Amino acid sequence: MKYTKNVLKVIDDKEIISYNVSGKNGFEFEILNLGGVITKIMTPDKDGNLENIVLGYKDVENYIKNPFYYGGLIGRTAGRIYEGKVVIEGKEYDLNKNYNPHQGHGGYIGFSHKIWDVDVLEENDNITLKLSSKSYDNEENYPGNVDVVVYFKIYEDYRIEEIYEAVSDKTTLVNMTNHSYFNLSGNIKRPITEQYLKVDSNSILELDNTCVPTGKIVNVENTPFDFRAIKCVGKDIDDEHEQIKIGNGYDHVFLLDDGNNIYIEDRESKRTMSITTDQKAVVIYSMNSDDELEAYTGERPKNRFGICFETQAPPIGRNMCFIDDSILNKGEIYTQKTIYQFSVKN
Repeated sequence: MKYTKNVLKVIDDKEIISYNVSGKNGFEFEILNLGGVITKIMTPDKDGNLENIVLGYKDVENYIKNPFYYGGLIGRTAGRIYEGKVVIEGKEYDLNKNYNPHQGHGGYIGFSHKIWDVDVLEENDNITLKLSSKSYDNEENYPGNVDVVVYFKIYEDYRIEEIYEAVSDKTTLVNMTNHSYFNLSGNIKRPITEQYLKVDSNSILELDNTCVPTGKIVNVENTPFDFRAIKCVGKDIDDEHEQIKIGNGYDHVFLLDDGNNIYIEDRESKRTMSITTDQKAVVIYSMNSDDELEAYTGERPKNRFGICFETQAPPIGRNMCFIDDSILNKGEIYTQKTIYQFSVKN
């Protein structure tokens, strides 16, 4: 495997740099130091054609605002926090409310909008991109100075391991994830509603009408959220179920069972992706609105042309439900590991 590094642009005296890792078989992985954004994952289809299976912008400047969080590292916390209010060790914190009336994806300047330090580590069987950043005390009104490291380990066999680590000098909240929009048709050719999904989940978290968890756990049986057997993503995506209406499709927390497996396939290209994680949940988001910005294809991505699998702890809802899953005590090490395996189905 080999890697290349390119300065794409200088914005406000900061270099926007891409890091590309490629294998002899054509497998490619590319990120930016801006937001740790994944801009490219190139995998073959049944005929060996290599295409990009994540959404991304044509103009790198669009990642400055990145309103859809394309490919970004999300933190300190993923998802919404109800009204931005939390109590940590008896003290109330009023986090910035960028998702009025809630906080979402870490605030106005979350990890997906930071410039990260990147080191390249060449190992025997992989190339690792090590991203480092510091989130300072009171940033977005969170307590504690937090040192964060994220490793992307890229292997020749079409495998990516994503490993997160964080440590804080005060008890705080950390719940990180990746926000890539996948589309296994390649180069955003067809909607994700034509792809087939299996999720090892017996239950989801009920959302209120502002899309935060109520604290209630809902069994997926006989609902549009039952993906325990492989099912076309579009089969129930416009169902009359109240939770589907609230999310305008899928935008829900699936609680993962033993194995923590997620699998999706595109039956035309024969591409597949398996995801395993050590996290309790995955937020599945079916891109329920259009994007007004131009993608690398030259077109504006339409709703349902990408799907996110945000592996994480459950987000913090009403009455601070599930907050314990996001608490990082002073001096403890937060860890998270998610593995992506790509292949072509015979």
